[in-house]
Amino acid sequence: MAEHADHTAQPATHPAYPVGLRLAGRRVVVLGGGQVAQRRLPALIAAGAEITLISPSATPSVDVMAETGEITWIKRRYEDGDLADAWYALVATTDPAANAAASAEAERTRTWCVRSDDAEAATAWTPATGRSEGVTVAVLTGHDPRRSAAVRDAIVEGLRDGSIAAPARRARTPFVALVGGGPGDPDLITVRGRRLLAEADVVIADRLGPRDLLDELPPHVEVIDAAKIPYGRFMAQEAINNALIEHAKAGRSVVRLKGGDPFVFGRGMEEAQALAAEGIACTVVPGISSSISVPGAAGIPVTHRGVAHEFTVVSGHVAPDDPRSLVDWASLAKLTGTLVILMGVDKIGKIAEALIAHGKNPETPLALVQEGTTASQRRVDATLATVAETVKTQEVRPPAVIVIGDVVTEGPDRLVR
Repeated sequence: MAEHADHTAQPATHPAYPVGLRLAGRRVVVLGGGQVAQRRLPALIAAGAEITLISPSATPSVDVMAETGEITWIKRRYEDGDLADAWYALVATTDPAANAAASAEAERTRTWCVRSDDAEAATAWTPATGRSEGVTVAVLTGHDPRRSAAVRDAIVEGLRDGSIAAPARRARTPFVALVGGGPGDPDLITVRGRRLLAEADVVIADRLGPRDLLDELPPHVEVIDAAKIPYGRFMAQEAINNALIEHAKAGRSVVRLKGGDPFVFGRGMEEAQALAAEGIACTVVPGISSSISVPGAAGIPVTHRGVAHEFTVVSGHVAPDDPRSLVDWASLAKLTGTLVILMGVDKIGKIAEALIAHGKNPETPLALVQEGTTASQRRVDATLATVAETVKTQEVRPPAVIVIGDVVTEGPDRLVR
């Protein structure tokens, strides 16, 4: 990462010697408060360095770092002697003469110095850096920063999703994780969720989870189908809870892979409570809820300036006239914002009737987005008055997210997915 020379920069034919600088509690000087400093300062702060910024001005983000005490800001231009006792210097001003003078001082004081304007005149280079679970990846490719970034990204992504095998020397601690897989597109699972999936011994998967990710699992991973197919076979919640407990007690790493978010109509809390009752801790990894991601993928904003200042998410698996219903449909009908209904395809006729009966305009626009974010995504538009018939004639089937409100007509005609 760094290369030092006596009085003159080394020729480009000599590769840089990589080294990790431990800067905690050590003085670092940054010259210039512009975009380069804004990008580099967070990593220096995270390294625990005692940072002095010398610059007559700074970006708003850098200003906040000074206001919160993360750095010390001296509001003036560089002066000779500013690098005294510094272990590391970042020279990033817009004044070439000041940069050259600071670089010369760094050479005299044997201070590792990075220059944003002239890498050849520097004694150190900043690599493309990424981190994943305690591993820091730093890549240098000479004068090709884009390639450095591309290599860095590929390695970090491989470590995160498990495609690059890098077993830790210490024994891995078994875990139980309730992972939200997102709305269906495997690319929409969180980085943490994908990493835990790659480390699992057992995966208990829902039908609505990102099924394509299961093909990436190693052969030794046991996959348990917890599909809850409407009006078809299903795995009772108690059986799911028992499976989680059984495998956790056997010392295995268990991932409960759920569609959307575990705590948005996902019964995740029931599973967490069952585990807690057995003294088993679990990690909850939030997922992207289909209530906002699926409408967005179909070009529908759930909120929009001047149209909707709120959105409400409701479960539609129980009809409004069912005594088990906990939804106040009369109040929902009076709202002026967006109503998003999950699991409501087969009940949408009765839901529409209830909303209209409580005062909702029958011409309120509505969209049903079937299998959102997947290759089979399909959008069907209707109104409250026509939706029951539209679902029948268009053969709309679950899973589908239903969006009710004026935002349905606000989106662009086409979005690239």
